[in-house]
Amino acid sequence: MNKAELIDAIASEAKISKAEAGRAVDGFVNATTKALKKGDRVALVGFGSFSVAKRNARTGRNPQTGKTIQIKAKKVAKFKAGADLAKAVNK
Repeated sequence: MNKAELIDAIASEAKISKAEAGRAVDGFVNATTKALKKGDRVALVGFGSFSVAKRNARTGRNPQTGKTIQIKAKKVAKFKAGADLAKAVNK
């Protein structure tokens, strides 16, 4: 499902216009991005939570040349599915 299909599904489910659904999706993405940039956690009970994790620097390998390279430490966004979502997916 891409963004346009998600907007269509939300508009249909919530019985709102596609424009309103689009603004809602954009609002969610922007608010979540801002919270994660600040280091906050975004939790949607039953669905899951978004958080930021630190990934340490490590040694990797260039698959084309086989040479060893250094990969810098960085922050990454993580999503952990909630219990309700996990149950729904496994039915």
